[in-house]
Amino acid sequence: MAPLALEILTDRAAFEALKPEWDGLFARAGMPQQLFLRHAFLRHWCDHYLDAGSRVCILGGRSSGRLVMLWPLLRRRSFGLDILQFMGAPVAQFGDVLVEPGPHRQAWLDAGWKALDQLGADLFEIRQLRADAALSRPEAALLVQRQDAPFAELERRVSAEGPSLAYPARERSNYRRRLRRLAERGELGFGALRPGAEARELAATAVTMKRRALARHGILAPTVADPRFQKLFAALAGDAADEAGLRLSLVTCAGRPIGIDISFDCLGRSFGHVIASDPDFEREGIGRILIHRAFAEARARGSTVFDLLAPADPYKREHADGSVAVYDLAMPLSRRARLVCALALPRLRPTLKTMAKRLPAAWVRRWLKVTRRSG
Repeated sequence: MAPLALEILTDRAAFEALKPEWDGLFARAGMPQQLFLRHAFLRHWCDHYLDAGSRVCILGGRSSGRLVMLWPLLRRRSFGLDILQFMGAPVAQFGDVLVEPGPHRQAWLDAGWKALDQLGADLFEIRQLRADAALSRPEAALLVQRQDAPFAELERRVSAEGPSLAYPARERSNYRRRLRRLAERGELGFGALRPGAEARELAATAVTMKRRALARHGILAPTVADPRFQKLFAALAGDAADEAGLRLSLVTCAGRPIGIDISFDCLGRSFGHVIASDPDFEREGIGRILIHRAFAEARARGSTVFDLLAPADPYKREHADGSVAVYDLAMPLSRRARLVCALALPRLRPTLKTMAKRLPAAWVRRWLKVTRRSG
């Protein structure tokens, strides 16, 4: 095996300059679920989420001069700890590393772990690591949370008439009934868009629609409420270079968008990130219609699987043919981080999420209004 030369890149310019080699490594080593590791996605993410309190910390590995491994990390300080985490958070739904396949793969990953341990950080926050990731779950990492990411097999779920025979007869009948009810309010239209000026506007509309629906139901979603979330998706949707794989599926009524799905395509799979429906059309079942339309559009694009992402909400389970475990882990790299992990991390995040779910709806709506004004 040729020696592995490791390098650490800590500024935005170095990240930008790495694009040709980064894209080449993704072409050789990328898996569908690593869609958020594409350089184009992370470049737009840097434009909106990289701030003065954080900096990139990209660990690269070269063998015979060729880039064979990338750990795209971010470094920041929080509560007195120096923390490493995957780039892309909190928008990227999966975290992982890129490593070229072959007989030396595990040796390269082991070298990466050793280099990570020498960076002087306190904690590696490993969020949303899939069970099928290239980076195996380390034994020394503490489990913070486990979720499931459901997925649908599109050949089984989609037919020319809408929902296939994989669904109960009642669901297929309800689909047709919902279409009729929607048509009573205006002419229905269905469409799909690739990135461009129109897609940019519709992506911003989708996030606004999503916020309205969350507020109506009193659901606290800080990531979606953050103004940067909408700006990032608008930028991705407006990038005509189309390197991030973003796709829009659209349902209109009387010319007005009432359902918008924002998905990402990667190597034959689609990943549904923002499924947004107009809350004024909830009674007509626009949400369920939109999912079936998103499935149909994804299959028409050549995708075989539609990943609904974690968490495995009940409505996602209704469309699922399987799921993949997704882990949030904490990997202590210093003595004080080990102490924090032992005392706080296993309980803190699940407790905060439980508290957020129990907040009165009126409080959530008031908080969302304040957030929108400040953005």
